[in-house]
Parts: sequence; C-alpha cells; structure tokens
Amino acid sequence: MLLHGIFPPITTPFYPDGNVYFKKLEHNVERYSKTPVAGIVVLGSTGESIMLSDEERREVFKTARAAAAPHKVLIAGTGMESAIETLRLTEYAAELGYEVALIRTPHFYRNQLQPPNELAFYRFVADRSPLPILIYNVPPFTAYDMPAEVVIELAEHSNIIGIKESSGSIEKIRTLVESTRHIKRSAPVTETFEAVTPRMLQSGNGADAGGELVSIGALAGVAKTSPPKVSSAAISVVGGIKTRQKEVGFQVLVGAAQKLAPSLDAGAVGGILAFASPAPTACYEIYAAHKERDKELAQIKQERITAAAQRVGGEMGIPALKYACDLNGYYGGPPRLPLLPLTAELKTEVERLMADIRN
Repeated sequence: MLLHGIFPPITTPFYPDGNVYFKKLEHNVERYSKTPVAGIVVLGSTGESIMLSDEERREVFKTARAAAAPHKVLIAGTGMESAIETLRLTEYAAELGYEVALIRTPHFYRNQLQPPNELAFYRFVADRSPLPILIYNVPPFTAYDMPAEVVIELAEHSNIIGIKESSGSIEKIRTLVESTRHIKRSAPVTETFEAVTPRMLQSGNGADAGGELVSIGALAGVAKTSPPKVSSAAISVVGGIKTRQKEVGFQVLVGAAQKLAPSLDAGAVGGILAFASPAPTACYEIYAAHKERDKELAQIKQERITAAAQRVGGEMGIPALKYACDLNGYYGGPPRLPLLPLTAELKTEVERLMADIRN
C-alpha cells in the first residue's frame, strides 16, 4: 500500500456528557475526504483511543469507514498492550475494509519490554494480520522509544510496511531510511501515482468493469506467492482502474508537523500529523512543495505552521487540537475526562496561533 502524503489522525467527537458523537464523526470524515490528504487515521493517539471501550472503538471504526471516500487510504489504530487483543482489533478493522493497521509499541510494562519482547510482539501480529502493519513509535505518550536497530530488523518482515516515527529525531528518521533502503517492495498506484485501495476497486464502475479484484496484501506490496515482476512503466487494468507499480520499500512517516519539512528532506515519505487534524491543507502544502522540489516554498510553508504545531499539538495536546478543529470547520468539541477543555485564556492563545491557518 502506498503511504506517501499527509494523513490526519482524526479526533473522536464527544457529547458534553462524554458519549461518542457519531454524527459529528461522519461530518468530519466526509470533510477530510474532500481535502488533499492521502488518507485518514482512525483511533490514533489524537483519537483518544485509550479512553474508549472495545465496543466504542468498533463503532468508531465502522462509522468512519462508512463516511470515508473510497480513494482515501484508511488506517486503523489497533495497537493494544497484548498481542492477542491487538490482533483481534486488527482483524475487525480488516473486516470493515481498512487498508493498514497502525500499531503502537506496548509500553505499560516497559522495564520488561526489551528488544526480544518487541520483536516477538510485532512478529506475532504481523504473521497473522490480514492487514499490513505500520509500527507506531510515540515516546511522548508511551515513555518508550523503540531502538532504531529493532525497527530495522522488523522492517524485513513482509507484512510490516513502515513506521510512524514520533520521537522527534530527524537523525533517527535518516538512519531508518538509509538502513532500510535495500528493502524492495512495490505497490499499485493510479495513473497519477495515487494509492489504489480495495474500496476504490469495489466502488463505482471499478466493480462493474470486469477487472479482477486484488487482496489488501497485494496492494501493500505483500503477496503469499511471488507475483510476476512488473515494470514501473507497465499499465494494468484492475477493477476497471488503470494502475501501474511504484517502488515503495519500507515507508517512514514522521509524526511531528513542526519537523515535517526536514523529515521529508531526511527521506520520510509523508506524515501522520496530529496538527493535520485541524489544518490538513496547511500540512499538505509543505509536502506538495517538497514533492515539487521547491525547498524554498516548503520552508516558507513550514515556518507558517511551526509555532502553532509545536504549541497546539506538541504541548497543549488534544483539548487544543479539538478547539483548533472547531475554529477550522471541523467538530472538535470536548475531550473525554480526565482531559479537560481549555480555559478561556488558552482558547485565546489557540485562536492567535491559528489565525493565519484556516483550511
């Protein structure tokens, strides 16, 4: 699966009493689907997944899946503390039609979580998962930073296709990119080099054109049997959609919007950015400028959001991100306890930081 571009890890809307506000979730997903983002992450850290019951997680997955446009890659945050619960939630997401599972590092028993434990956890899930896996390393929340050498070893697994690296280290991103460069994988893309999702193939004229549907594993560049080699220039018709193969390798995505431009320079292929929840287009503009090799414009666009991304996303967190969503036409609403809504003073600060970031 191609994971190049910007992916907002969307918030989970709540009523004032703390219940999930599913209608507002639908509204948000429909609006994200109209932006230039490559896909949507449901129940990442910004989605307050850890605050939800298992039943609520499943309903959120179902609601977001129904509202998402078929051409947007859907990534499900399915990481739990145990491997077996992670696998169960991943299998449910696959049944709904998600394309990729984002699995955070276990961390509660961090003193016992040595490299052999993490290797065993991810290999257990990856061996059995119907979805390709993105490792999620997020030390600001877990207080556990997966060593680069462990990531590099896991990158050899055919069903582990990338990582969301949220340590904030540009040097670590560079190391991961350079150390996994030998991994050769490909994924089908459209004629305009956008990701091809199974939901695209099953919707509209794609399902009626007589084309052969392919598995999620095949779209991720993973197959149970070795497929014939396909030239990157060759055109195939799959599900009525013209596709070609693009080499993707092991895909490294950054998790810090305030460091997006330098991370792309270091070899990251995109970002899963909390700040993209209230400002998807502003984040995309940095990626687009980088893709066009316009480093000066990328830096200008980066400077536009750096202060807001650092303060709102990196320091003030989910309550501020939700308020910023409210300012930009998405429904943010309150967080779930024990998180508290912003004070009037902090709201004024967010308004000032977001004044020039309206999209």
